[in-house]
Amino acid sequence: MSDTTIHPTAIVSPQAELGPGVEVGAFAIIGPQVTVGAGCLIAARATLEQNVRLGAQCRVGSGSILGGQPQDLKYAGEETWVEIGEGTVIREYCTINRGTTQSRLTRLGKNCLVMTYVHIAHDCHIGDRVILTNGVQLAGHVTIDECAIVSGLTPVHQFVKIGAYAFVGGLSRVTKDVPPYCKAVGNPMKLYGLNAVGLQRHGFTPEAVAELKKAYRLFFRAGLNISQALERSRAELAMLPEVETFLQFIEASARGVLV
Repeated sequence: MSDTTIHPTAIVSPQAELGPGVEVGAFAIIGPQVTVGAGCLIAARATLEQNVRLGAQCRVGSGSILGGQPQDLKYAGEETWVEIGEGTVIREYCTINRGTTQSRLTRLGKNCLVMTYVHIAHDCHIGDRVILTNGVQLAGHVTIDECAIVSGLTPVHQFVKIGAYAFVGGLSRVTKDVPPYCKAVGNPMKLYGLNAVGLQRHGFTPEAVAELKKAYRLFFRAGLNISQALERSRAELAMLPEVETFLQFIEASARGVLV
């Protein structure tokens, strides 16, 4: 634990592993089977309860609890985990629960930003560079792909999938899958075109944006059903990687996509 700083009021289990340069604040608790990567900051009164793997250079804010039991009546004490990728920031008073036997893992990717009062339930799988703003509430088994943003005070129904680079507006209620690259907002929630600003910021080519706009119109503005829109898309669109991602997401949707 070279160069590691542990406040004298903190409690660290002898079964925990702390990397170099870790800082543990006052009254923090780090339980058994917890691995904290190099350079992490565990703020005052944060709790890493058990079975947590924290990548390097992560930040866990005051009062947050990682690795608590899943809120699932079927859970019977099985060994399950929380895994956080390097560079992820978790702000104050967030809760991230361990998985269940469905996947045995609740996972956040690298360089995510999880703002205050977010809840991430069991078996959620969140990609890299995702932003969850204040008060987002994820039910179990939610999947959020890379670079998506979910705005404040938004609940997400269990088993929902939110695609890469999607943007969900605040105070929405997410009960169906949100396609990648799209904007969605409301209660009931509706789609409002492509996330053009986000795509521009992430350097998407004009050609990719143009083809995604065509795909969006075929699925959500042309009066076609999903099978018809898939058939026409594969016949009429340039099969760029972004278009393939869009089509595969819709084709694989179990809950159905927003319209």
